[in-house]
Amino acid sequence: MKENEIDKLNPTEKRAAASLASIYSLRMLGLFMIFPVFSLYGQQLEGNTPLLIGLAIGAYGLTQAIFQIPFGMLSDKIGRKPVIVMGMLIFALGSVVAAMADSIYGVIFGRIIQGSGAVAAAVMALAADLTREEHRLKIMATIGMSIGFAFAVAMVAGSVLNEMIGVDGMFWLTAVFALMGVAVTLFWVPDAPLSFHRETEPVPEQFKSILKDRQLLRLDAGIMILHMVLTATFLVIPLALVNEQHANLVSSEHWKIYLPVMILAMGLMIPFIIIAESKRKMKEVFNGAIVVIALSELGFWAFNDSIFGLAFFILIFFAAFNVLEASLPSLIAKMAPTEAKGTAMGIYSTSQFFGAFLGGVIGGKILGLYGINGVFLFAMSVTVVWSIIALTMKNPRYLSNYVVKLSSVKTEDISHVTAELTRICGVAEAVVIPEDGAAYLKVELHALDKLKLQEFSKRYSEEDE
Repeated sequence: MKENEIDKLNPTEKRAAASLASIYSLRMLGLFMIFPVFSLYGQQLEGNTPLLIGLAIGAYGLTQAIFQIPFGMLSDKIGRKPVIVMGMLIFALGSVVAAMADSIYGVIFGRIIQGSGAVAAAVMALAADLTREEHRLKIMATIGMSIGFAFAVAMVAGSVLNEMIGVDGMFWLTAVFALMGVAVTLFWVPDAPLSFHRETEPVPEQFKSILKDRQLLRLDAGIMILHMVLTATFLVIPLALVNEQHANLVSSEHWKIYLPVMILAMGLMIPFIIIAESKRKMKEVFNGAIVVIALSELGFWAFNDSIFGLAFFILIFFAAFNVLEASLPSLIAKMAPTEAKGTAMGIYSTSQFFGAFLGGVIGGKILGLYGINGVFLFAMSVTVVWSIIALTMKNPRYLSNYVVKLSSVKTEDISHVTAELTRICGVAEAVVIPEDGAAYLKVELHALDKLKLQEFSKRYSEEDE
């Protein structure tokens, strides 16, 4: 087989990438469409306070953080599709509860239920089930891009749909999206045999070692702070946009800011990601983006009485946010032990959702005590703390994770097989785990001899046939 043929996805893999990305996108659209408008809508609900409005925005993050790893583990026992269907139905139920609520407490309860339908880990595990080892990076990247695209669409769509169907209508639409996700799971996602994948799934025995890794903890703290700042900031940005003492822009016009900002921010992100990876300037770009987030929060504080000031700083906020959102998972993958990437990513994702919860609660509390500017100063302060933490981060090794199937390797063969693997061009590290029937590698992709790896895998998969 030629090398360019190795790099091609087969029809099942293409279908898996498209269908699983659509499930993720439908869920993300539903979660984030209310982001740009909910703080305005919440003021109309019975029993509202700034703290409770913030809690309503961030509540999904708490239950998502609690349930995402257990749901992933449950999918190992009862199958991926049943867990995904169950999770999407729970998400639909939460959306209906929020849509029917006429008090802030009802919406909070609905958002808590929404977050309980945590399907992220099961979706990623199913993606691994459906793809060959050498193509998992591509599939995961496709799903990751779909998440970013869905978030950008949600920010614009929320502003537009608010005028058409209102926030309660968006919750109903979210329930429809969830049911569409169920249909996609049942009728479009291919079936696959259930198997375990260390590169996508957490291993409980590894939690202690990963939680003691200071480099990974820096990144976990980073994603937590990033989503805390995002949630707190967009608790008050809509308020600043409509406030007569600030931008004085009616809510029906907010999409005119979000649409160009999201398009431009995605374009601005690309050259920095290229510089970070191809020029091996990941730490410099990463730290620079954190500083830009802090400066944008300072800009929100100083210029929120100007529509142009707010628009400009929303643009640079999202340009930096997109860089960080793309860089952090890449850094986790580079710094995590090759055989513990799934565990590291599970803890990372939990930190991300918990950050969204904290951002809603703390942002709401500060809004009630100190107003809009107090929230911007809080967000700036925690970002400055993050920048100090990030300065002590080690430069990452520019290696990618790669998995090779070795179904016939025995325990006594480990050292020999490991030595053979590390002699293949492009392989920097190898961890062979016979019970998994696989070797977990750190590789230089541009130099990797994929043909030789495939031949090696075939040899160790046929020896006992």
